[in-house]
Amino acid sequence: MISLQQVSKTFKDRGGSFNAVQSVSLEVGTGEIHGIIGASGAGKSTLLRMINVLERPDQGKVFVGDKELTALATRQLRKARHSIGMIFQQYNLVLNRTVSRNISMAMELAGVPKPERLARIDECLRFVGLEDKANQYPSQLSGGQMQRVAIARALANSPQVLLCDEPTSALDPQTTADILEVLRHVNQTYGVTILIVTHDMNVVKRICSRVSVMEQGKIVRTAAVADGEGLDDA
Repeated sequence: MISLQQVSKTFKDRGGSFNAVQSVSLEVGTGEIHGIIGASGAGKSTLLRMINVLERPDQGKVFVGDKELTALATRQLRKARHSIGMIFQQYNLVLNRTVSRNISMAMELAGVPKPERLARIDECLRFVGLEDKANQYPSQLSGGQMQRVAIARALANSPQVLLCDEPTSALDPQTTADILEVLRHVNQTYGVTILIVTHDMNVVKRICSRVSVMEQGKIVRTAAVADGEGLDDA
């Protein structure tokens, strides 16, 4: 489902250059929940953002499904991104939009007719257990509820892939467990392939089938979580 082939990314500033990701190759199978773990600055989030080409690799290729995203023109890439949902650490909700209108945004950009949008909003809210929050604003919600809204928004366009950038790091342990169960339910119900970036091995052990460990912009090992060999030192 996801194939990264020798992707690299270097950032430049007045102080010089920084190799954020260095010649990384990774294969994530259809329907898999795959973790990427490493210390702050290891390149995890940059790698995740290259999968939907929010960060364009300096070198290498990115495939999602049968499409090479790195070869697409801007309009084609924008359309391809409709099949890739993304969840962020700080939720990234629009504060002056209600819960319903936050979920509607991706569908509006995709040109989904209003009756279909309304039906899908209801479906997504039921899925994350927030049917009664449709007309509230993000400031009226708890952190866990805001992340559920973010998940509902990411599901609105029925994505094949869900990219999660530290989705539980701002949450308490019980709310983290609840959000991870929602993501597991997404995977099991819709067959969505999930890639989750985290610094917490407990998150990986709870939800992921495989995990890749990043250090200094490189994947140094990939293993099945059930095996666990060498992962406790990550």
